[in-house]
Amino acid sequence: MQNAALEKNGNPREVKWGIRVAFLLLVLGGGILIGTLTAPGAWYAALNKPVFNPPNWIFAPVWTTLYVLIAMAGWRQYETNDERSLLKLWWVQLVLNFLWSPAFFVLQQPWIALGIILILSATIVVFIIRAWSSDRLSAVGMVPYLAWVSFASLLNLSVAVLN
Repeated sequence: MQNAALEKNGNPREVKWGIRVAFLLLVLGGGILIGTLTAPGAWYAALNKPVFNPPNWIFAPVWTTLYVLIAMAGWRQYETNDERSLLKLWWVQLVLNFLWSPAFFVLQQPWIALGIILILSATIVVFIIRAWSSDRLSAVGMVPYLAWVSFASLLNLSVAVLN
């Protein structure tokens, strides 16, 4: 196994495994912690939900996959010095991601959560657009995340309207 990746100019660069593991631990660990601390309870169970509400078991595998892709985009932005504003956008989306569950499940404020998730969606879109020319892999890696967050936005809106 080779311990090098190629820079844009074709020269090898060292793969920083410690950074990659740190990003994975941050994103997966943060997601698991937030998910555990804000797990849906009786309030959520009693809500009227739309017919397209997915079963609860689907959320853990979907979010695990998405968190790996989010971490990859983060470490790729960290490892390059091309455009620091992309890394800042990455941090903004992560904070918004981690804020949504407390707003929805702890504060029990679906309308506030909807505002957070819409800003999150916009942040992901801007990240994808801006990363497209400089780091297509990060941009493409965030597309499934955008798709899921878009679906979650519709679900959030539906729950807010129905209740």
